[in-house]
Amino acid sequence: MFAQTGKVFDNQSVPSKILKMDRKYAVYLPPDYETSSRSYPVLYLLHGAGDDHTGWVQFGEVLNITDAAIKNSTATPMIIIMPDADSGRRGYFNDVKGDWNYEDFFFNELVPYVEKKYRIKAQKRFRAIAGLSMGGGGSFVYALHHPEMFSSVCPLSAATGAFTLEDAKQNLSKANPGIADSTVSNYFNRYSVLALINNMPADQLKSLRWYIDIGDDDFLYEGNDLVHIALRKKNIPHEFRIRDGAHNWTYWRASLPTVLGFVSDAFHQY
Repeated sequence: MFAQTGKVFDNQSVPSKILKMDRKYAVYLPPDYETSSRSYPVLYLLHGAGDDHTGWVQFGEVLNITDAAIKNSTATPMIIIMPDADSGRRGYFNDVKGDWNYEDFFFNELVPYVEKKYRIKAQKRFRAIAGLSMGGGGSFVYALHHPEMFSSVCPLSAATGAFTLEDAKQNLSKANPGIADSTVSNYFNRYSVLALINNMPADQLKSLRWYIDIGDDDFLYEGNDLVHIALRKKNIPHEFRIRDGAHNWTYWRASLPTVLGFVSDAFHQY
């Protein structure tokens, strides 16, 4: 008999009124999905800049890695949703001008759509988020904006946004000449991971399980180090890992089994 395997469908789509277009996503369904009637926990897995919803499928080998983790019992069977944030415009956040609201699409359209379409357990305890680089930043911000929705968050090699308000002003002014200081301040406070952590009540931060992972040769090391320090200063329990490696798929493929095990710890009964 052949061993049962999961399945990946990488050309799925969801209609979006917010973005005025159909949006692609990929989904991993665990090995027993088609033969059971049970519902499953869900991991939202975000790609980085330059990839799309097929990145974790093609380069991240999500099918083989997740199948192996489930088979050897280091991860519980789960559904993985991988959305496309590289069509129309790139990124997981609402645009500063308010004319491209990807974050609104994610929470108001994508999540309700997939959690109705698939047999997903739609509660905080059974929902996790992770991502790499740009998607690591997305996973940080989404969890910080909605700590009531996720049990675990696993940013990998994450882009953490501007460190200071002045940094944000310089970055936003390049693409938006004459942008108002108040607009910059509001955007910084909403999309800088450091600002969010510093301004957020400790009990909300503690309601999330944190796994933060970055290579010792990664160019995004500073933001991740500063996030680690900010969490330590607020006495927020979190796992912070610096491993040998750089900003590449070799590193992220090695990260994925640990992420699957980490989120499964919350999906299981303690």
